[in-house]
Amino acid sequence: MAMERAQRFVDALSRLEEDGDVEGMVALFSDDAQVSNVASSRNFSGKDGARRFWSEYKSTLRQVKSVFRNQIEAGERVALEWESHGTAQNGAAVAYEGVSILEWDGEHIRRFYAYFDPHLLGLELTQGTARRSEVPATTPA
Repeated sequence: MAMERAQRFVDALSRLEEDGDVEGMVALFSDDAQVSNVASSRNFSGKDGARRFWSEYKSTLRQVKSVFRNQIEAGERVALEWESHGTAQNGAAVAYEGVSILEWDGEHIRRFYAYFDPHLLGLELTQGTARRSEVPATTPA
C-alpha cells in the first residue's frame, strides 16, 4: 500500500498533538532508533529517546496542529513537508514549516530528523515577535 508508512506517522503525530498520546508515537520507533532535529544538539536513542524527544516536543507547545503538504514515500524512506501552527507555553502564537525525513527498518522508524528554521521558531517561542507568528493558530484541514 502506497503511503502507508507516511500515514502511520501522520496519524500518530495527530494523536500526540491533540491528545498527548506519546506512547502511540513511541510504538513506531525501533529499539535502536535515532531521533533529532536541527534545533537540538542531542541525538535521542532508542524508544526511551523517542519518548523524551516527543514528550519535549509536546511540552514546548501548549497547543499545536501540523498540516502536511507533501508526503513522499520511496522504499524505506519517507519525506514529509509540513506546516505547524499553535501556541507556545507563554501564549505566543507559533507558525513554522519544515521537512521531516523518516528512515524505516521494516515496520519501525530507525531514524527521524526534522529540518526547519530554528531561529524563527525560537523567536516565536520566546517573544512572539517573528513575522509568521501573526498567522492564525488554526488552519483548514
